[in-house]
Amino acid sequence: MKKPFLKLTVFLLFCFCTVSFAQDFQGKAYYMSKTTMDLDQWGGREMSPEQKKRVEERMKSFLEKEYILTFNKEESIYKEDERLETPGSGRGWGGFSSSFTGGPKYKNVKSKELLQDQEFFGKQFLIKDELKGLEWKMGSETKQIGNYTCFKATATRTVDKFDWRSMRRRGGNNDDKKEGKKAKDSTKAENDDPMSEIEVPKTIEVVAWYTPQIPINQGPDDYWGLPGLILEVSADRTTILCTKIVMNPEEKEEIEKPEKGDEVTQAEYNEIITKKMQEMREMYGGRGRGGRGRRN
Repeated sequence: MKKPFLKLTVFLLFCFCTVSFAQDFQGKAYYMSKTTMDLDQWGGREMSPEQKKRVEERMKSFLEKEYILTFNKEESIYKEDERLETPGSGRGWGGFSSSFTGGPKYKNVKSKELLQDQEFFGKQFLIKDELKGLEWKMGSETKQIGNYTCFKATATRTVDKFDWRSMRRRGGNNDDKKEGKKAKDSTKAENDDPMSEIEVPKTIEVVAWYTPQIPINQGPDDYWGLPGLILEVSADRTTILCTKIVMNPEEKEEIEKPEKGDEVTQAEYNEIITKKMQEMREMYGGRGRGGRGRRN
């Protein structure tokens, strides 16, 4: 039973002892992110196959993105590869998603600093918070990703209530009768809570694959804290996979901290979103009631 863990320990020590970093060490990791969504939970059952296919195509730029993680020994910046954006994808789903997916994300694993550039309904924010880690459970299982041997690690992560990647329609998996009853029972709640029709699990299971061959504790998005660069993450319905790595590129890119926008914590930003959604609910709800009154 101890041999797999001894193998892992020896491999980690070998990598850390044999790899020496230059002072200007830098790398770039290219990731592909894909989130699956069940359209049937959001009215897809009433669509024809052709309609569903068109919706899926329009949502592709929202659910499938490519990112670049630029890193050194302590810092990293994770941002969308905008060169791959197709004409018109900034509209519709793409434009709407910018209010939720966020801009460049900066992590400093030494100072535990987290910064994210975030736009919400035309206003710029700078989310500044402490970089929180996960309690990783190290495994001995391995797999090959490209030229790198990767080890498996798992963790349980608390989900932010506005993380769209884990949002579900409340009661979406129930039968039609239960759904109808749920919708009827929640009518009053909808007027008070803009998230009444949506639910987000409190926690999700995360599976990560990291390579000690690149011994830095960085990774894509919010993920970090393993003895090697994280090359793949599976969390709920989202998978982030590294497709290419460039070590010590000839042209170094300065890792700059995001600076623009009103500085807020994540909790303060969530409160701003909540208030804005309540305002929109009241505004459109009031118009609907007024319209019915005029018709009567």
